[in-house]
Amino acid sequence: VWGDAVIDRLRGMFAFALWDPTLQRLLLARDRLGKKPLYWARIGDALVFGSELKALVTWPGLDCKLDFAAIHQYLTYQYIPAPRTIFQSVNKLSAAHKLIAQREINGWRIGPAERYWRLPLPSSRAASAFDAQEKQHELVELLKESVKLRMISDVPLGAFLSGGVDSSAVVAMMAQLSGDPVKTFSVGSRHAEYDETKYARMVAQRYGTDHHELILEPNAADILPKLIWHYSEPFSDASMIPTYYVSEMARQHVTVALNGDGGDEAFIGYPRYDSMRKLAELDHVPPPLAALAAAGLRSLPRGVQEGRYGARLTSLAQRLTERTRKSSQRYAFSIVSFSDEQKSAAYGPAMTPFLQSSALDLLNRYFDEAPDFVSGANWADTHVYLPDDLMVKVDTASMAVSLESRSPLLDHRLMEWAFSLPESVKAPDGVAKGLFKKAMEPHLPHELLYRPKMGFGCPIDHWLRADLKEMAYDVLLSDRAAERGIVNRDYVAQMLQEHSLGTNAHHTRLFALLNMELWFRMWADQSTEAALKRPSSGQIQQAAAYA
Repeated sequence: VWGDAVIDRLRGMFAFALWDPTLQRLLLARDRLGKKPLYWARIGDALVFGSELKALVTWPGLDCKLDFAAIHQYLTYQYIPAPRTIFQSVNKLSAAHKLIAQREINGWRIGPAERYWRLPLPSSRAASAFDAQEKQHELVELLKESVKLRMISDVPLGAFLSGGVDSSAVVAMMAQLSGDPVKTFSVGSRHAEYDETKYARMVAQRYGTDHHELILEPNAADILPKLIWHYSEPFSDASMIPTYYVSEMARQHVTVALNGDGGDEAFIGYPRYDSMRKLAELDHVPPPLAALAAAGLRSLPRGVQEGRYGARLTSLAQRLTERTRKSSQRYAFSIVSFSDEQKSAAYGPAMTPFLQSSALDLLNRYFDEAPDFVSGANWADTHVYLPDDLMVKVDTASMAVSLESRSPLLDHRLMEWAFSLPESVKAPDGVAKGLFKKAMEPHLPHELLYRPKMGFGCPIDHWLRADLKEMAYDVLLSDRAAERGIVNRDYVAQMLQEHSLGTNAHHTRLFALLNMELWFRMWADQSTEAALKRPSSGQIQQAAAYA
C-alpha cells in the first residue's frame, strides 16, 4: 500500500528486504542510525543478502578476495566503515540508505544505494536564541517518550547500567515508568581506571533496581577467537569484550535490554571534543608567533622532552603548526589506531600502495558540512564511528547471546531535536553534555553527573602485558603473519617490547593487529566449511592456533 514510503513510517531499528513479485522488484533498507546490519552481494546471476557476513559466504561461488583498501581503513579506525567489507565482492548497506534491485530478463539492475533520511546539519545559531530551561524540559520529555516506546515487550526486559550518564538516565526514566523494579546489569574491573561499578550502584540503589554485577576476569585468549567468529570481519574496539559479557549476564535474566548508546554523539559528550575546541582556539594565534612557540617547544632539553609531559609538549608543538592540514588529519590523533605517519613505518609490501592515500579522507566531507571544528568532529562521529563501530559492537555482542538491545537515545526524533541545537547549547561553556546533565540533575546524583567521563573500556593494556602477552608474541611475530606482507615484523616486535616494558603504550595498535591476524587464521586460512563451525570451548584453540 505504502510502497517505499513504508520506511518513513518506521521508528526504531530495522534491516529488511521487501520483494514485489508483480514488479519483480526488491527493496533493501537499513534503519536511520545503523542499529541493524545488512550485507549484500551480486554472485553470478544471484543477488544475495543477509544480516551477517557469514550468511553470504555460504553461497556457492562467492569471491572471497580480500579488499586491502578495507584493511587500510581498518588499521586507521579499528573497524571497516560501510559500504566496504573485508571482501571485495560484498557490500554493507550504509545507515539510512535503501537499495532497489530490479529483476530483468538479462539479470539484476542494482542501485545505486540512496540515502532516505538525514539529520539536520549542525546549527550555527547563537546560544542566546534558545531558552535553556525550556530545552532541558523538552529533552526529558523526549527521552521519557523514547524509553516508554522501547519498554513495550512481551518478554522480560532490563537495562545495561554502566554507571555513565547516558545509561543511568535511561534507567532513571525506566524506573519512573515501570511499576516493578527494573533489572539492571553492570560489569566492572579490578583495574580502577576501568571500573564504574560504584556509580552504577548509586543509580541502582536510588531507584531500587534488581541489580546484577560482574567483575570482568575473562580468559582473554579464549574469548577473542569466539568474538572474532561472531564479528565475521576484522574489528578491534576493545569494549566488545565487556559488551559481550554484560550481554551474556543479562540474557540469563531478560530477553531485551535497553542501553545508553548515542548520548555522546547527540549531546557533544566525548572528551576529545574538548581537545578539538582547544585546538581550534590555537588557530587564533598569529602564524609567526605560533611558529616561534613551536620552535621553542621543539628545542627544549632532551630531558624535558622525554619527561612526564614530553609527549604533550611535542603534541602541542605539532598542533601549533598544522592549521593548514585537513580537519580529518588534525582530528586523527584522538581517534586513530595507526596514524598515517605510523603506517609509513609499519606497512609491509602488500600495503605500501595505500600509503599514497589517507583513510582519514573519508571524514573530510563531514567536516566540510559543519560550521566549526568541534561540530565537524561530532558530525563525522555520528555518521561513521556511531554506525560502523558502536552499533556493530553492541548488535553483534548482544545477538551472539540472543539478546535484543534497544537504544532510546538513538530514537531518530530525539536525534533530530538534538542536532537542531548548536554545540554551544548542548555543551555550554565547553561543559561536555552540559545540557543533558543539567536536565538530569533532578533524576541522578550530582557526583555521577559531573565526574570525569571514563568510557566503557577494558584493560587491554594490562592484558597485553599478562594474559595476552604470550599469544600476542607468538601470533604477531609468526612466519605466517609476516608472509602476509601487511605489517613489518621488526616494527611489530619493537611495539611488543616497548609495551611489555611499559616504555610506550601500544595496546590499541597491537590489539588491532592481533584481532586481524586471528581473523585471517579463522576466515582466510581455512575452508569456509571449517570457518563456519561455531567455536565451542574445544574448537576455540584450534581456530586460533598460533603454533
